[in-house]
Amino acid sequence: MINFIVVDDVKEITNKVENVISKVMMGNKLEYKIHIFNDYNDKFTDLVNSHLTNKIYFLDIETRSASGIDIARQIRKNDLDSVIIFITAHEELGSIIIRQQLMVLTFICKFDDFEVNIKDAIIKSLSYIGKKKVIKFNDNNALYIIPIRDILYITHDNVERKCLIKTSDRIYKVGKTLAELYEMADGSLVYSHRACLVNENRIVKVDKKNKSILFDNGDCINLVSDNYKKEVSQKC
Repeated sequence: MINFIVVDDVKEITNKVENVISKVMMGNKLEYKIHIFNDYNDKFTDLVNSHLTNKIYFLDIETRSASGIDIARQIRKNDLDSVIIFITAHEELGSIIIRQQLMVLTFICKFDDFEVNIKDAIIKSLSYIGKKKVIKFNDNNALYIIPIRDILYITHDNVERKCLIKTSDRIYKVGKTLAELYEMADGSLVYSHRACLVNENRIVKVDKKNKSILFDNGDCINLVSDNYKKEVSQKC
């Protein structure tokens, strides 16, 4: 899931960005969602702090309540992966943005080929996301691109005969085997059970006595078998 977060206090601008996103995404099979804000409010902050994956921010540099540069600085404190794109009516602020070293993809002026530049920025952002370590595959005419770092665990559902990929914010039901997904992960996921793969980097604690695993988002599973206990590092 690609999450586009658009912030601008002018509705005409957010409408233009939203329309360009829709046109670009119409040309591929990626799932996406557009989140529109007219200011940096509490709901925006909640979204920044959420476990949503593949975030692409379009940030207005100046709104009624805050500076987009300050907001980008806050985002980068805990998030080095999301794409940040600045939009502004003040082209002269470009040099200030560069000096901030906030790992910004680009800077777009609202009055200079705005929609063309938005389209180019989206295409570059999708290319960047595609280069991260991901599980990428086609299933039932849908293209899945799931960053490894977002995966908690993968289990096999014998009833539906599908694998369930659990991330922080959703569950993907896919027609792939655990063995296939294990190979795609290229060593980034390990078996904790013959029916479960886990991301060790997301594990907080392994309780081998009770055969349970606690993840950093609070999720817990009871899928640790004796045959695979050595595969999972002990966490405290």
